[in-house]
Amino acid sequence: MYCTIPDFLLEWQEESAATEKLLAQLTDESLHQRITSEGRTLGRLVWHVVQTMTEMPHRAGLFPTDELENQPCPPAKDTRTEYVRAAAAVADAVVRQWTDDQLRDEVEMYGEVWSKGRVLSVLVRHQAHHRGQMTVLMRQAGLRVPGVYGPAREEWAEMGVPAME
Repeated sequence: MYCTIPDFLLEWQEESAATEKLLAQLTDESLHQRITSEGRTLGRLVWHVVQTMTEMPHRAGLFPTDELENQPCPPAKDTRTEYVRAAAAVADAVVRQWTDDQLRDEVEMYGEVWSKGRVLSVLVRHQAHHRGQMTVLMRQAGLRVPGVYGPAREEWAEMGVPAME
């Protein structure tokens, strides 16, 4: 849970940049990749992350509407563009509308009561959780997976260091 807006913004900048780095690798063909026949496609998973950028802040009172609700998954390039726009809108709305003291205020979220600081924390963790899923599908689709919290296998090789097993 965040106690100050600057703490959130610092982590939001890093986490949204990590998500954008993954989205930059997507192709329209890769969006169809599935782990199982019943599972989400990579495109649906990515679009879920993007849609949450408007859905969760709307529920918490940051956005007057959830503009991405019921919108279909666009091509890979547009998905990335929409993510970048929505992530910036989240940061801007937090700065303009909430104060450090208000991060302790409670809002109804998914049948529970959360502090606004917790809403921001869950928003960050939600995309981190799904980034892990996306990397598996990206590898299966034959895409290069960039490192997020450290070098990926290909990046170790480029540095002349054997990747850890």
